[in-house]
Amino acid sequence: MNLPCVMACTAVLLSAVSCTGSSASDSGIGALSSWMPALSAPAIPSRTVSVADFGGRGDGHTLNTDAFTAAIASLSEQGGGRVTVPAGVWYTGPIVLKDRIELHLERNAVVVFSDDKSLYPLVETTFEGLDTYRCQSPISARGVKDIAITGEGVIDGNGDAWRAVKRDKLTDREWTAKVRSGGVLSDDGRTWYPSESYRFGATTGADQNVSTWAKTREDFERMRDFLRPVMVSIHHCENVLLEGVTFQNSPCWNIHPAMCTNLIVRDITVRCPDYAQNSDGIDIESCRNVVLTGSRFDVGDDGICIKSGKDQAGRDRGIPCENIYVDNCAVFHGHGGFVVGSEMSGGVRNVLVSNCVFSGTDVGLRFKSTRGRGGVVEHIRIENIAMNNIVQEPLLFDLFYGGKSASEAHAEGASTAASTDLPALPVDETTPAFRDIHIENVWCRGARRAMFFNGLPEMNVERVTVADTHIYAQTGAQINESTDVELRNVEIVPEEGPALQLNNVKNLTAESFTCPAGLPTALTVTGSRNRAVTLRAAEGITASNSLLSDGSETEVTIE
Repeated sequence: MNLPCVMACTAVLLSAVSCTGSSASDSGIGALSSWMPALSAPAIPSRTVSVADFGGRGDGHTLNTDAFTAAIASLSEQGGGRVTVPAGVWYTGPIVLKDRIELHLERNAVVVFSDDKSLYPLVETTFEGLDTYRCQSPISARGVKDIAITGEGVIDGNGDAWRAVKRDKLTDREWTAKVRSGGVLSDDGRTWYPSESYRFGATTGADQNVSTWAKTREDFERMRDFLRPVMVSIHHCENVLLEGVTFQNSPCWNIHPAMCTNLIVRDITVRCPDYAQNSDGIDIESCRNVVLTGSRFDVGDDGICIKSGKDQAGRDRGIPCENIYVDNCAVFHGHGGFVVGSEMSGGVRNVLVSNCVFSGTDVGLRFKSTRGRGGVVEHIRIENIAMNNIVQEPLLFDLFYGGKSASEAHAEGASTAASTDLPALPVDETTPAFRDIHIENVWCRGARRAMFFNGLPEMNVERVTVADTHIYAQTGAQINESTDVELRNVEIVPEEGPALQLNNVKNLTAESFTCPAGLPTALTVTGSRNRAVTLRAAEGITASNSLLSDGSETEVTIE
């Protein structure tokens, strides 16, 4: 496979996206497939005002909250338009977008959000798939149509003022400066918290980052500093465009569109320090008709993430994330390049990911869920992906996700559990499912393990095809509790064998599978539930370098 080919943009994105009020036929995205309709750019009237017209000053000192609010209100009263932000450093509190408003940052415009947490009151919202209270987001929109954030400027969430950080994430000099800045330390002195309010929230019990202790608004107020906002929160909106802007240093997730329809994200950059906890690049939750292209992510958590609510709350909402197209994006560092889950209880379907690069991420393609979630992830196609220096796996399906990054799970031994006959539990609405997933033309040079499929005994990972894929890793692929898996023209080059470890797989076919000759053990098959395993035209795997568990000999065919 030719690497320039991997990086080439697909031909379907022929027209530029603009939000100047031009017709949808020349400003949107044409239909990409039978399940993805053509998307129109937001209809923004051509009238324009500057935030400076309303008393704003880009001097890095003046608080411009009132100027932004007045500029948006003035245009809103006239039916909408563009608020421009000239070059300068614009210090401000929260910005709330309204119908038919575009926030446009000119070149060298930097919007920096205040670290005065009193400017961000608690609001009812969703986070990590659950209804809860969080501090108001620096930029938000709720229940509006035709909005945009565009330009060549930078939006900075001042996240260091919000986030806790562990001692081992910083250099000695950084840690000393952090402690001297104020805040409080944990009892063991290994974690810095911005305030006592934050420490209280972090130590009173939480489901990931959603408090399980707080029951009333007053309870949440006691820990308000712990309730870090996402930087850009766009909920229940229609016709949204994000283009050109750099988003950086978020208090929590960077961009969170939820329950939105018709979202175009193009040519944005998202970046956070690698130690920034929960600094996901973009979390697309229960949205419909999304096109994300030509964008770059360098963050401390998942880069591009697809979600649809968590557990009972997500199932009750019942809004899947569907019709998603991701093309020509790059993710550097972080926990995952392209990620589905773990909050996927409303389902995910009809997703196409192509022509992307992942470099230095913990995992490249990461699908994660766990018992209790429910939800079905299906009809996913991923093609033309180049990866290098992946810390753990380029391809991971994990239905035993425990809330840790792949590297954290590996350090604790959770990702290296022996292949065993785990008991199956009853299947009900809380059982998650991954199925009908096609992956092809993937290159990866450098990973700890080539692949890891980890299905449930009661709900295997099902109907997954991996084709025309070449992976160089320390160890080979491990496939547990999976059904109807096809490996076609797959090359795995491990530093040590086996190249392929199978545990309780059913109807697995490996055709033209290649691994280095001379591995003492190239294939292992364990477990008592293996059925119909066929290796056809496999290079490097023979009967003599295969270890098969008792009873599986009759289920494994090497042709």
